[in-house]
Amino acid sequence: MPRSSAFYLGLTLVGLLFLYRLFQVQVINDDYAARAERNATAGEKLYAPRGYVYDRDGRLLIGNSPAYDLMVSPYLITDLDTAALGRLLDLEVSVIKEQLEKAKNYSYFRSSMFMKMLSKSTYTQIKSELKAFPGFYASKRILRNYPHTNGANVVGFIGEVNTDFIRANPSYSQGDLVGKSGIDKSYETVLKGAHGKRYFTVDHRNRRLGNWKEGAHDEMPIPGRDLVSSIDLTLQQYGEALMKGKRGSIVAIEPETGEILALVTSPSYDPNELVGRLRSKNYTRMYYDSINKPLFDRGILAEYPPGSPFKLIGALVGLEEGVITPRTSITCYDGFHFGSLHVACHCKGGTLALNEAISESCNNYFCTIYQRTIDKSGDAHTGMDRWSEHVKSFGLGTFLGNDLPTGRKGLIPDASYYDRFLGYSTWKGATSVSNGIGQGELVATPIQLANMTAAIANRGYYYTPHIIRESDHGPIDSAFITPRYTTVAPKHFDVVIDGMYAVFEHGTAKGSRIPHIMQCGKTGTAQNPHGQDHSIFVSFAPKDQPKIALAVIIENGYWGSRWAAPIASLMTEMYLTDTITRHALEERMFEGDLHEEYRQQHVVIYGEDSTYQANF
Repeated sequence: MPRSSAFYLGLTLVGLLFLYRLFQVQVINDDYAARAERNATAGEKLYAPRGYVYDRDGRLLIGNSPAYDLMVSPYLITDLDTAALGRLLDLEVSVIKEQLEKAKNYSYFRSSMFMKMLSKSTYTQIKSELKAFPGFYASKRILRNYPHTNGANVVGFIGEVNTDFIRANPSYSQGDLVGKSGIDKSYETVLKGAHGKRYFTVDHRNRRLGNWKEGAHDEMPIPGRDLVSSIDLTLQQYGEALMKGKRGSIVAIEPETGEILALVTSPSYDPNELVGRLRSKNYTRMYYDSINKPLFDRGILAEYPPGSPFKLIGALVGLEEGVITPRTSITCYDGFHFGSLHVACHCKGGTLALNEAISESCNNYFCTIYQRTIDKSGDAHTGMDRWSEHVKSFGLGTFLGNDLPTGRKGLIPDASYYDRFLGYSTWKGATSVSNGIGQGELVATPIQLANMTAAIANRGYYYTPHIIRESDHGPIDSAFITPRYTTVAPKHFDVVIDGMYAVFEHGTAKGSRIPHIMQCGKTGTAQNPHGQDHSIFVSFAPKDQPKIALAVIIENGYWGSRWAAPIASLMTEMYLTDTITRHALEERMFEGDLHEEYRQQHVVIYGEDSTYQANF
């Protein structure tokens, strides 16, 4: 074949191959067309509204409100009057220039954040004037809104995710908000919903030309699911009013369900302070307030010696172990004596039966029970481990497994603990006898004490405390509706409950008695090395078929009957009757202010020249 013919034949074959490939790409395979089309589109995130949260009676605790991020596209800016923009946005000109430089460094043609989380009212004020500044526009998002100023520790707050969080949770992206505390953190996966996306056609400079395919491929956001909490808003508000001017907590639980009725921590804050542009500034201020600690949820994080309320557990363990019976009487002569050891007592003295020992809070009686329990078998290690197991069955010394995002386990020691703590293993019951009266090495949180009281009210079992009772995504976790039984037989509870009833009738809390309600309780005073002792009280009511169990702790409140017992009985009356009959007592609690006590304590610990700030 001549060379010219071969050349033209080859050229023809190449041309045919090229035409075939072009036909395949343009007619048969639309992949390249799709890629080109995608390159000409841009997406905008559509934020999903988070689920609402209601109190047990349907009152809104956590809602949503619109907010706006101010975006900037540098390539659209012409002749920017930075001074006028500064006046409009209440920003320094230097800040505007700095933000614009950041935006240009990110991308000259793509939009980026200029100003975060403008409130609806702020955006409404600047909306019309913003049109005078080409290149700036608002992107809508949704922030939390709190109709009430109460229960900040319960509702929690949300904040923007960071790089580390995104790395660990790839379903989130920059600009997303996530629950940081409270219900919003515990139930993040239920409340967050799913973001959507809107697509636009853009030119080679990323300028929007219109909706891509008339919105046919837009993805609408899916709202988060709503929740009904166990909180009684009225009771929560009342508790916070009673705690004004005091530090401490109130935890109220419904014994028959384990639902948390009120979770009060004081001092606290308005949850709306942690929303929007001022969130970071306010959070920093609260975080570094080491005196009042408004972000510290004392109800679930503060740890105290349980004091005399722990005597109830000592009695129940003693009954279960058979070292006493309901008829056991013990004589008290100025407290407990063992060799040179003396634990003083302020009871009336003489010979006391168990129910009297509870109502009079006799230290000797419960130190004796403790010593007998530990030394029962002649092997203190065995006795201590059995005692520890019984105590922990009431939810003390362990994480309760509730649906709150944080908590502490406290401390209930066992034999190995004392071997390490003392450095020798020949110890006996008298060595740690302070445990018998709720002191020593024992540590508990208020929610643990409230749960312990609910277990006593139920005569030997409790439901894991929880803050959510209903959800539109299905039933609550089965762990919250499964009873947890103590190691103490039900038959042993009645005599202890009779003693708790006597505490109100003629014992240490008779000043807080409600004539028309049968209450059961126990006063306590927890030793405090940094100032006055803490006032502690646990109670439940009514005596039969109880509806509420409480633990109240007032820091530096002296003794249980002074502050904690009156507050607990007022909370009980409000919850059970929706009214208060003892107005003088209520007024005394409302007006009670321990500000001076805390100031003196601060001076003792930090010195006269320390700056003291209290915001009660």
